[in-house]
Amino acid sequence: MSGRRRKAGVLGPRVEGYRAWLTLRGYTPATVRNMLNDLGQVGLWSAAAGLEAAELNEERMAAFRAACHKAGRRRVLGTRGMLPLLSYLREAGVVPAAEPQLTPLAELLGRYRSWLLQDRGLAATTVLRYETTAGRFLQEQASSGEDIEPAGLTGADINTFLLRECARVSAGSAKGRVAELRSILRFLYLQGITPLRLGTAVPPVGGWRLAALPPRMTAADVERLLDSCDRGTSLGVRDFAIMMLVARLGLRSIEVARMELRDVDWRAGELVVRGKGRRQDRLPVSAEVGEALVAYLCTGRNPARARHLFLTCRAPRGPIRADLVGDVVERACQRAGLPTVGAHRLRHALAGELLRHGAGLVAISQVLRHQDLATTALYAKVDLDALRQVAQPWPGATR
Repeated sequence: MSGRRRKAGVLGPRVEGYRAWLTLRGYTPATVRNMLNDLGQVGLWSAAAGLEAAELNEERMAAFRAACHKAGRRRVLGTRGMLPLLSYLREAGVVPAAEPQLTPLAELLGRYRSWLLQDRGLAATTVLRYETTAGRFLQEQASSGEDIEPAGLTGADINTFLLRECARVSAGSAKGRVAELRSILRFLYLQGITPLRLGTAVPPVGGWRLAALPPRMTAADVERLLDSCDRGTSLGVRDFAIMMLVARLGLRSIEVARMELRDVDWRAGELVVRGKGRRQDRLPVSAEVGEALVAYLCTGRNPARARHLFLTCRAPRGPIRADLVGDVVERACQRAGLPTVGAHRLRHALAGELLRHGAGLVAISQVLRHQDLATTALYAKVDLDALRQVAQPWPGATR
């Protein structure tokens, strides 16, 4: 072990700590060996350059890569490849935390984020969505490079951005863009950055509630998606458990991603769901859903001490993001030979199946955890056979 530490130069004392750090994050033994070799190369180069471990940062890593290229080495890591080493050294307190270099845009978005959280009290996921739209809008208005001049915004700039957004998203998403755009414009006015209330210049988006039939997916199609998961692999077992929660319990993607180990009450057979608006509900766990979760937890889930229930399958292992649930469903559609749909379509399918089996709208609303029964009423339109029985015939026509 001492020989390895000598070969690692100034980073010799950090070899075993880095090994444990990488292993905890799910890196394979072969990858760990390669990354320890990278640590050794950085340590030797630092020693030759007269640098201490605490002096390493992004600029020094760039100098190290340049030295490797100059020496003719064939395998040279890029900027992203050196991030794990710097992250470990900073977590271990060897290297000081990086000082953020805030651009004018980043500084403005930081103030906007604080306003949304503290003054408006919005949820973190909502803040992220609002901030993303604000960043894209302000970036497009930059006069040159990172120079932001929101004081010069006009109604024409706002309409141009909104029309471009509406051309690529659905009517429902376009309405969301309107709310997000009005929010950033309200913030700019309240902060004295813009002299006019430009939020009033954002036009509404046409779209009428309950005007269209919700998309339909049959129970047979849902079963084909579930059967397409290869439960002989850890990835397939995880994806099957995720899809079971969506298809059988009607969970939203963000609810699946938020789920923690403590949310599963095995003795009571219940599941705590962290829903929209910081709401928490308890749902009964059926036998088939419970079996899917047990199978996933018994596949050597790594790291075993992680708080969240579902983790990524590639290193660095960590909690899944909400958009991965949609990716899981999309891959299942491709395997099953079905048209690509989003994860929310399985939620629609559950509501339609409950309705076909005689469940009332109140019961369906409780399963889907809708706060407004009018939202659940949307699914009443999918039962076309029942609607034909109550529809009045056209004057002069026979039923």
